[in-house]
Amino acid sequence: MTATTGDTPPPEPGLRKRRGVELSLLVCAVLISVFGYVSVGLGKYGALPPGAVRYGVGLGVLALLAHIAVRLRAPYADPLLLPIAVLLNGLGLALIHRLDLETPNGIAAPTQLVWSTFGVALFIAVVAFLRDHRALQRYAYLSVATALVLLIVPIFYPAVNGAKIWIRFGGLSFQPGEFAKILLAVYFAAYLAANHHVLAYTGRRIRKLHLPTGRVLGPIVAIWLISVMVLVLERDLGTSLLFFGLFVIMLYVATGRTGWIAVGLLLAGVGAFAVGSLEPHVHSRVEDWLHPFASIEEGRGPGQLAQSLFAFAAGGLFGTGLGQGQSILIGFAAKSDFILATAGEELGFVGLAAIFMLYALLVARGYRTGLVLIDPFGRLLATGLASILALQVFVIAGGVMGLIPLTGMAMPFLAQGGSSVVTNWVIVALLIRLSDSARSPRPGTGTGPGSESQSQSQSRSRSRSGSRSGSEPQFQSQSKPQSPSQSEETGVVAPAILDPGGRPLIREDDQ
Repeated sequence: MTATTGDTPPPEPGLRKRRGVELSLLVCAVLISVFGYVSVGLGKYGALPPGAVRYGVGLGVLALLAHIAVRLRAPYADPLLLPIAVLLNGLGLALIHRLDLETPNGIAAPTQLVWSTFGVALFIAVVAFLRDHRALQRYAYLSVATALVLLIVPIFYPAVNGAKIWIRFGGLSFQPGEFAKILLAVYFAAYLAANHHVLAYTGRRIRKLHLPTGRVLGPIVAIWLISVMVLVLERDLGTSLLFFGLFVIMLYVATGRTGWIAVGLLLAGVGAFAVGSLEPHVHSRVEDWLHPFASIEEGRGPGQLAQSLFAFAAGGLFGTGLGQGQSILIGFAAKSDFILATAGEELGFVGLAAIFMLYALLVARGYRTGLVLIDPFGRLLATGLASILALQVFVIAGGVMGLIPLTGMAMPFLAQGGSSVVTNWVIVALLIRLSDSARSPRPGTGTGPGSESQSQSQSRSRSRSGSRSGSEPQFQSQSKPQSPSQSEETGVVAPAILDPGGRPLIREDDQ
């Protein structure tokens, strides 16, 4: 006897793609950026800037092309990632243009728009051609080899502002370390995903600290040590701190052991003290951090850090207004390292807090993607990429505000720097791909977060059909519910931590 329509499981509710929400937020992001650009002209000259239309059209076209790529290739991606990136990039262009007005023949803003276009082009390429993030796991060793080459090459070029981190040929220059951080994140994620069981449960225990075997931990520590040694030769404290923090965070996420955080902080303190004492360039930055007003007391005028602190103080709660500050007095790094001081002076504490909230939201969505993903490589990669953004913001903001020594890095999306803006767009593209994998429907596990699993629905339907009457006994033998954490490929059942929709987030064998 055939089953009636009442015996078939009800259709699963579809997961909302929220591409319309993303498009609405993109329109708001472009309008806010154009408003900031226009406010610069009004505040500086009392008239509309002549390039406002070109700026708005250019930024709007870039945002639309990126949105189309996401809509076609990653329809279930997080709807907040792209609008936040566009808004930060647009505000950065407005602030750089504001500082260009104080610089003779300033062309930094048009150049930054060109680099932003290149970054969006790479964003579209990654979203369009990387169909599955797990494909990156096969290129782990190629990634680390390429990263080491990118870190070594700048040593053979002249130092710029005391650091050997630039490659210059012709009229172009770029910073290879910006690209190396993404490649190292891929390698760390792939290696730790393959060895997280051994790292967490084997090795020696010294009091409360669990040390894995050297055979497992040795390769990744060796790669990290080589990268740090190269960075010490380049005298780039900021990138060294970034790589070290990334290494410790991903190791903690892979093993779940808080002892690694304590060990990481201890090693970071010892390394910072050693480098700050022995390396003259780093030592001078430490001295400037400890005594920011020493040059004023000696009659040499305020240094960059002192000018930055004065700019924050002048901004107050609501700022002086775009185009009406004096942060150009900071000097040559006003558009890069210290652009946050311009935001603090002209937008005030409220505007600066809003910028930090945008960064916090971007990082939080990246961490949320890592929590929802099931495969260990995806979880670690999403966490690593989000941590890169978080560490950059902390290191740069801390240096500009006098909390830690200056590091010479660029604020993500906000500051002038072609290499920085391009790599940040690639990071957002990878997070888009990861979030699409996390939120997209999976066969046998439901349609996504917020919906029940297909196996549970089928089990309830079969139970109803088996208990209805004895006329259809063939359904009674199939009434045993299937575990939501059962693997379709292996059939192994493992206890799981479930999200509100019944989908496994973290299995016990992956913790």
